[in-house]
Amino acid sequence: MTGVSFNLSSVFGTVAAAVPDQTFLVWRDRRFSYAEFDRRVDGFANFLVSAGLGVHAERDTLAGHQSGQDHLGIYLRNGNEYLESMIGGYRARVAPYNVSFRYVEDELIYLLNDSKARALVYNTEFAPRVAAIRDRAPHLQILIQVADDSGHALLPGAVDYEAAIATPTPPGGRPDVSGDDLYILYTGGTTGMPKGVLWRQHDIFLSSMGGRPFGSDKALASYEELAEKARSAGGAMSMLMIPPFMHGAAQWAAYNAITMGGKIVIPDDVERLRPADVLRLAERERVLSIPVVGDAVARPLVDEIEQGDYDLSGLFTVSNGGAALSPTVRARLLKALPHIMLLDAVGASESGAQMSTYTTAGESTPEAGPGARLAAVFTPQPDTAVVAADFSRVLSPGEGSGWLARRDLIPLGYLGDAEKTARTFPTIDGVRWSVPGDRANVLPDGRIELLGRDSVTINSGGEKIFVEEVERAILAHPAVYDVVVVGRPSERWGSEVVAIVQLAEGASASDEDLAEVCGRTVARYKIPKAFLREPKIVRSPAGKADYRWAKTVATGAVATRS
Repeated sequence: MTGVSFNLSSVFGTVAAAVPDQTFLVWRDRRFSYAEFDRRVDGFANFLVSAGLGVHAERDTLAGHQSGQDHLGIYLRNGNEYLESMIGGYRARVAPYNVSFRYVEDELIYLLNDSKARALVYNTEFAPRVAAIRDRAPHLQILIQVADDSGHALLPGAVDYEAAIATPTPPGGRPDVSGDDLYILYTGGTTGMPKGVLWRQHDIFLSSMGGRPFGSDKALASYEELAEKARSAGGAMSMLMIPPFMHGAAQWAAYNAITMGGKIVIPDDVERLRPADVLRLAERERVLSIPVVGDAVARPLVDEIEQGDYDLSGLFTVSNGGAALSPTVRARLLKALPHIMLLDAVGASESGAQMSTYTTAGESTPEAGPGARLAAVFTPQPDTAVVAADFSRVLSPGEGSGWLARRDLIPLGYLGDAEKTARTFPTIDGVRWSVPGDRANVLPDGRIELLGRDSVTINSGGEKIFVEEVERAILAHPAVYDVVVVGRPSERWGSEVVAIVQLAEGASASDEDLAEVCGRTVARYKIPKAFLREPKIVRSPAGKADYRWAKTVATGAVATRS
């Protein structure tokens, strides 16, 4: 463990002081240096402090599921304002958190009331929705509206964002930030209601946001070391940010770039993925790294790369997290870009980044067959393990299946939920672990095979079936563009496997074709009893499958295979 206590405001401020003139963020016609961005962060923090927001109880007086800070909802699409308001919140000792821009009114009310948010920063396009619910969120007092081209007026009582960041330093100054201050990340809510995960900023920084090199247990020892790391990188790091900042992995990726004094490039269109525009931007800015979220992002990109003519020689890494890459898309990416390294990372809101695996064009990347399952085998970080199914002990290499878990740098708990906090963060052999709910096998060589989230596992005919494994098998068919697998009630099986398939444009595949390719890599009892076609698979803005939607589709259809 490191002796210094890191906080996310000072991390950015340290890098900004070390490399003030380097470009930090590029979006549309905006290009901000670190120093310019830091001044805007200051202004937003000044506004929050002047409005009376901040800390009301220090961390050492609180239980793990409690917060002593005011909360700021960030209801924004990607743009400079997202990171400005997030870091500005940290600088004011206000705890910002992510709000999905896809939420309808009832979901928004739930989130604002669950978090007891006192402030909300939002794009003008969402102003009508905010106006409709503001009276049903009794804690909400401060509205900050970010201008866009939607044409909606500034809401009564709201403050224009640019006016807010022009706020001077308050007479009493800003509070001293702390590594104990909260980092709050709400879960996606694709299988249940969203929950606010509470982290100490120091812990999430070391766990997932650049405080230690990924895969290493050696953390940064001081802010001086951080500054030197940023200076020595020479501005070489450049990251094209496609995933929304409302997804934890995007926030983590951004801070990893920050620790290297890197540049973050945001596509012009933040409402939909335009592959040609994105790749031209990557070419223009000579990006080094592109994070993706499974096939939903990677497949349109590789389609365009194969058709177009792009100079992506500066690209070094495509990193994937949050959703699986199919063997087919993985192979196509490495064929189209043979010079890159493909990084698959595993993590969760409740655990941070835990495991990874690297693939290059020189390695085997089977499109189907027995080797396809290797896409789910990862090298764990030193603090990641598999614990027994009954939570009694930590499993040794080769002992088989249990729960994927992490110790040491883990969250404090779930906001307002002591019971779920105790369940998810049990103490095993005197050590507190984070066990979010993923099933896994620990292999004889110490690597870990990820089986899948227990909450979407299907129990069919007495057998446990992990949907991610079946999805990977179906995605090996070249006609399949996207797929989600769920269970639905069955008189014969108790629950039966159903695949909801989105075919590639102009492609076709029979149920028999899909069952045949699926049977190459999974046992017969795991092959779906029904294949349903949908024009588009519904996913979260972060690319995660919406299993609640999929259940509704699956239970609305009745025809099954024998």
